[in-house]
Amino acid sequence: MTKENPWRPCGAILVVYFLVKLAAVPCSAQSAGAKPISAKITPAEEKAEANLAAARTNPLQLRNFLLGLPKGTDLHYHLTGGVYAESFIRNGVADGLCVNVKDSAFVKCPADVSAAGDCPANWKSEAIVPAKTALCQQTLYDQLVNAFSMRGFVPYGSYTGHDHFFEAFAKFGAVSLSHEAEWVDEVAARAAAQNEQYMELIETPDFSKAAQVASEVPWVDDLAKLRDAYLAHGILENAKANVETFRESERKRRETEHCGQPDALAACKVDTRFLWQVLRGKPKELVFAQALVAFESAQMDPERIVGIDFVQPEDGYITRRDFNLHMKMVKYLHQVYPAVHISLHAGEITYGEVPSEDLCCHIRKAVEAGTERIGHGVDVMYEEHPHPLMRELAAKHIMVEINLTSNDVILGVSGKNHPFPLYRQFGVPVSLSSDDEGVSRIDLTNEYVRAVSTYGLHYVDLKKLARTGMEHAFLPGQSLWAERDEFSRTVNACAKDSLGAEKPSTACGEFLGQSEKAAQQWELERRFNQFEAGL
Repeated sequence: MTKENPWRPCGAILVVYFLVKLAAVPCSAQSAGAKPISAKITPAEEKAEANLAAARTNPLQLRNFLLGLPKGTDLHYHLTGGVYAESFIRNGVADGLCVNVKDSAFVKCPADVSAAGDCPANWKSEAIVPAKTALCQQTLYDQLVNAFSMRGFVPYGSYTGHDHFFEAFAKFGAVSLSHEAEWVDEVAARAAAQNEQYMELIETPDFSKAAQVASEVPWVDDLAKLRDAYLAHGILENAKANVETFRESERKRRETEHCGQPDALAACKVDTRFLWQVLRGKPKELVFAQALVAFESAQMDPERIVGIDFVQPEDGYITRRDFNLHMKMVKYLHQVYPAVHISLHAGEITYGEVPSEDLCCHIRKAVEAGTERIGHGVDVMYEEHPHPLMRELAAKHIMVEINLTSNDVILGVSGKNHPFPLYRQFGVPVSLSSDDEGVSRIDLTNEYVRAVSTYGLHYVDLKKLARTGMEHAFLPGQSLWAERDEFSRTVNACAKDSLGAEKPSTACGEFLGQSEKAAQQWELERRFNQFEAGL
């Protein structure tokens, strides 16, 4: 008796099986003009495509099939945005916070309100109540969940999804960062349940020392002189503290998950690293101070802090005003710290949201600043000379992190109005990511479901998305693949091995042992073999 495969969809698979064999190249790749992964599709991939074809007729079956699909990475993932609201409520109670009832936001308890006080039955008439009130008043609990996330949100008047989404972060922002290890455990556990293996968590650590230095040192336009002045005022203390904070967070997380022990949790198998995110909506002197600390921190601990990013709404006044200056900062610091990886939020704006002049060139300028990946890239077709720009992204192997649900909820961009198919048509490397799965109330599987349903992707397309993400992960070491973003031939050391084999040859094993990236890529192929064999 064989064990039932939980990922196998119901349906007459054989009915669609012969149709799949008619084409070596997926229809979606043909229609989009994208290059196929290989001229040959294996029998195992044909079988997986048949299962996918049967599953796509029912969205529930489709999710069931894609849940177990090896996804490799989630490279665009804001840690605090990835935590679900229910966890923040638990944290807020533990921190002894209160709730501003009108704003549905956590605040520090004023002197006349005790966090340990009784659960008030008349809480609706109070301005401030203990956070624990939510645990005995379901209406308040629901109110907080809705305020901390997009659950049930419907735009009204001039209040948009963009407004509600970004305001959510301030509403739970009073929760202590001491819970970071819990948050990493939560998101890693969710990733493990979806067959993910590597995540880059975007996070802003404490930058209070940087803020102090920025307030003490007068601004000068010469960034080299400004850097020297900031360093002379002890800003490195902040970088060293950041490194220790990330290390301690990882230690606590592994302790919680019993990693390395017989009872280790599945989350231990998800490798999590950090991107130091710079809040670009701040005054220019503070943005530069943050950026300097970010680059210094990444240089001090490149194994854990694998790169930097610039975040906050791209349509914000300061971000729009200072975008060119921010790119100048990145370009300068990249020259000083060439080994630090860079991924930048760029093009997370759209027509009508900002003055048309702002659509001209944010992606272009991010590329010129030295970014290796683009986060979002939604406005690419509104940029000047978009086709040459996409050809350049392809030629330089600059990957675009695609966040379908986020772009729909925040910008109202989806379906044919989203550039995802165009990026694929021009050969730009792309991978799917979830952005803020907690606030959006989604997961990465949802993004794969959305991509398949909306754009008719086939199984080999999904494999390429997963492989591309791992190819562009900021992991140390040489890639498994002989050519960048070409997934048909491995490096010589592994060329004679069966891809993803449980026991690679001596030469291949030695190569994998010297490269964390190649080892993760090999593991992804092993998972594909396992997934396909179980269908």
